[in-house]
Amino acid sequence: MGSVAWGLSSHCFFCSYFAAISFFLIYLFTFFLTILACVRTCRVKLWASAFGGEMKSISAKYSGSQLLQKKYKEFERAVRVEEIDGLRLVKRLAKNMEEMFHKKAQAMKRLVEAAEEAHLQHEENPDLQVNWFYVIFLRLYEQIKPIISYNLLNVTSFLVISLFSHCIFIDSAIVNGVYWSEALNKVFVDNFERDPSLIWQYFGSAKGFFRQYPGIKWKPDDHGVIAFDCRNRKWYIQAATSPKDVVILVDVSGSMKGLRLTIARQTVSSILDTLGDDDFFNIIHDLKSCLTKLCLQHFREHLDKLFAQGIGMLDIALTEAFNLLSDFNKTGRGSECSQAIMLVTDGAVDTYDAIFEKYNWPERKVRIFPYLIGRESAFADNLKWMACANKGYFTQISTLADVQENVMEYLHVLSRPKVIDREHDTVWTEAYIDSTSDDGQGPVLMTTVAMPVFSTKNETRNRGILLGVVGTDVPVSELLKTIPKYKLGIHGYAFAITNNGYILTHPDLRPLYGDGKKRRKPNYSSVDLSEVEWEDKDDTLRNAMVNRKTGTFSMEVTKSVDKGKRVLVLHNDYYYTDIKGTPFSLGVALSRGHGKYFFRGNVTVEEGLHDLEHPDVALADEWTYCNTDEHPKHRYLSQIDAIKMYLSGQEPRLHCDKELIQEVLFDAVVTAPLEAYWTSLVLNKSENSDKGVEIAYLGTRTGLSRINLFVVPDELTNLDFLTAEDKEGVFNADHFPLWYKRAAEQVPGTFIYSLPFNSGSENRSVVLASTAIQLLDERKSPIAAAVGIQMKLEFFQRKFWTASRQHINCYLIDNNGFILVAEDYTLTGNFFGEAEGAVMNKLLQMGSFKRVTLYDYQALCWVHSESSDSGRTLLDPYFAFFAAVKWILTELVMVGPHMQVPCDTEYPAFVSERTIKENMGNIDCDGCIKSFVIQQIPSSNLFMVVVDNKCDCSQFGPITMDPFEIMYILHLCLECERLKMQKDRRRPDTCHPFHPEGKRCCGLNVSKTILVVNSWACSISSSLFSTQHFSFTHTLHLL
Repeated sequence: MGSVAWGLSSHCFFCSYFAAISFFLIYLFTFFLTILACVRTCRVKLWASAFGGEMKSISAKYSGSQLLQKKYKEFERAVRVEEIDGLRLVKRLAKNMEEMFHKKAQAMKRLVEAAEEAHLQHEENPDLQVNWFYVIFLRLYEQIKPIISYNLLNVTSFLVISLFSHCIFIDSAIVNGVYWSEALNKVFVDNFERDPSLIWQYFGSAKGFFRQYPGIKWKPDDHGVIAFDCRNRKWYIQAATSPKDVVILVDVSGSMKGLRLTIARQTVSSILDTLGDDDFFNIIHDLKSCLTKLCLQHFREHLDKLFAQGIGMLDIALTEAFNLLSDFNKTGRGSECSQAIMLVTDGAVDTYDAIFEKYNWPERKVRIFPYLIGRESAFADNLKWMACANKGYFTQISTLADVQENVMEYLHVLSRPKVIDREHDTVWTEAYIDSTSDDGQGPVLMTTVAMPVFSTKNETRNRGILLGVVGTDVPVSELLKTIPKYKLGIHGYAFAITNNGYILTHPDLRPLYGDGKKRRKPNYSSVDLSEVEWEDKDDTLRNAMVNRKTGTFSMEVTKSVDKGKRVLVLHNDYYYTDIKGTPFSLGVALSRGHGKYFFRGNVTVEEGLHDLEHPDVALADEWTYCNTDEHPKHRYLSQIDAIKMYLSGQEPRLHCDKELIQEVLFDAVVTAPLEAYWTSLVLNKSENSDKGVEIAYLGTRTGLSRINLFVVPDELTNLDFLTAEDKEGVFNADHFPLWYKRAAEQVPGTFIYSLPFNSGSENRSVVLASTAIQLLDERKSPIAAAVGIQMKLEFFQRKFWTASRQHINCYLIDNNGFILVAEDYTLTGNFFGEAEGAVMNKLLQMGSFKRVTLYDYQALCWVHSESSDSGRTLLDPYFAFFAAVKWILTELVMVGPHMQVPCDTEYPAFVSERTIKENMGNIDCDGCIKSFVIQQIPSSNLFMVVVDNKCDCSQFGPITMDPFEIMYILHLCLECERLKMQKDRRRPDTCHPFHPEGKRCCGLNVSKTILVVNSWACSISSSLFSTQHFSFTHTLHLL
């Protein structure tokens, strides 16, 4: 027993001994690894500190940041800091816009009065002939000078009268109209002299001719045709008619074959072209049930497959149409004004009076507009009876050439109540780009104010004859001129929306796409506020503005900058109110912190003018210091010359922003010492012997900038920087330069470094280093200015590399994860996750970086691009609705397999966590341990990342920033109920659906629209679509 006990005891002793030895060895190994990691971390920290110190020294020296900070400090007692009253500010801006819009509306009122008086005094002469008035092209080009403000080929001594291109034979009504409308010429000129910002004024006749002042050179299309008809322009339609709900019935029975079906499709397309922003429509062409199929799938399958077959069931289609209008009207979401059924067919065997008696009589609230397709007239009487019995209009369309003119007739019918009521409603359109407008740099975004012109002759009073519509365009750039950008702060902005929630102006609106000559996006004019301010999930801000309320709203936003590659996380306060006399509402966004404060400086005019005249000084081109557009004499003045003239009192007619000019003078005085400072650096050759630093630049909160070159212009690496070609790098009407905005969000004294993306393939790459200048040391101090330098990328990289090391990869990345320096030069400008996916994934897990999800509801996707589902929107009825709409737009613009089409995308952005200065980690790559260290570069937005390259971690894959298309999946036809969900909208204030004295003129030769029953009407039979969500340019494909 004793020996056994001893043996067990000995065994336990040796076990304990070896366990202790093992634990000690593990401890030593762990301690050794810790020491090794500490040594590695400390070494990286020393590298980062040395590089950061040198770069800050170079950046501060050549930018003059310390000198400028000192100068502002010296003026600290001469300034007064004020907190911006956002509500008071937005009300003042709205008042300014009201005055501007009122001026435009008054000009149109003068045109209306002149036109109606001229027509009243004119005696119709059926024998009147004119051979010269079909004027489209100006011939005296040598006499034409462009108006500088808009760079348009026009001249105020010419006007142009153009005629709808289908009108080959000129009837006497058109000739008489041209004659009596000559009275408008004097009013055109008088209006222009009163308000030189009226770039165009025009009268669109109901007969098809178009009188425009000043005259412009019209551009024919690729076929040499000028296909312009003013009567299907939105401004004309909105002014001529009231809002309406329309159901289009399209006959697809067996007799509607060949040319008839082609004409029917074109008729539908033309009708859709006449629908405005406040109209709703639905199309019915097939009565088959879709309750057992995916609604959206069924819609897709049948849109392109409309063909003639079977027997038209017009009685069922009419019943469905009346029920659809009735049910939709009960929802309260429609126009609650005019209602119409358009019937496109080749004939009707019955009058269906029983249906009309049941659903429409005696009130006859729904007008019937039959369009008889084809040359045969066997069933014309039945269709004409329908029109006459239901306050509509009948027309027959025999050829494609007849479509446009005949479709327009229904507008005359709907305009009659307004004409008889003598209601000259002033209408404003959504933001749009007219096909005839171009400012020399690209299409012009504008809104139009229009008013109808009526016949006031006693003999035509009860007939309600619309003579036409007058209008003028207001470029959005004119609105921006009324907004003092310097009062909104670095990240602040103003925006405006329509009564339907669509953007009139917003810095995040992107209506164009493409490189070189920009093209319009299909749905650019119907971008909802919720698609750019998408963080407001409950539409609180949007709905308040649509309902024309005055108030405030706050939320945290993630703003993408630098073409969506970077993100700024801000907390915005929104202030909003209505713009009286218009359907628009105005909003102002101010970012919290420095964005809520403004300061006023005080210097003498003599001091300020002296320093403002320095050759290195420039002012923001798109900011309005003085309004040089009000008088032709002032249009050739630069803003600095205009300020000098204004302050000298030489030109009392020059209107300037006195407050802004005072602050410009202050900034000019404070920043003036930089000119001498930079000059001394240039003269001291030893200071910049390797010519790595090329430019020093400065920008202030008033749009004043200074630039100094350390090399001759021909030796500059980046010739576009700080020029008009560099849109992101200069002061624009609605935003500060990107380098200014990013510097403002860094810790005071920090330089932010950046370079163009994907720069590795270029030899002319540069690095920008910028820092913000605070007025005060306080946290809420406004940002007074930002300064920086441009240096060669090669110079910057040479400062980073001091020695090469095996088995490690060194990277220099910024706070958004983009590579500035790597041993593989081709990686420069790329996202770090693409080069080191495993390390980036670990940094995200450790919290050194965080992923921010962004959405783009104005995106364009390639037709065959890869897409993925997103959980965000499957249960969101609003975005499901827009998915269907954007799919329709896809069908409209797709002409080949590689076309870009509207879509919604989701994409990531990355930002570093400021509180984490250093970190290290290990990654298990199939048994091989990959280690890395990340260390922040002091006084910068940069990080040094040192990665052990001995392990193959390719199984982790790269992390990219590629966008993914959001796919909206509707599972059952019942889910199509989501399509009925609509955003809040505000109806126009006026409505003229009927007038008891209206004379019944129900047609002889006119056209109506659309037949039988649509595959999606059965699933959403209580809904109509708002036309605002659609582009009808190619609606031929819709059927």
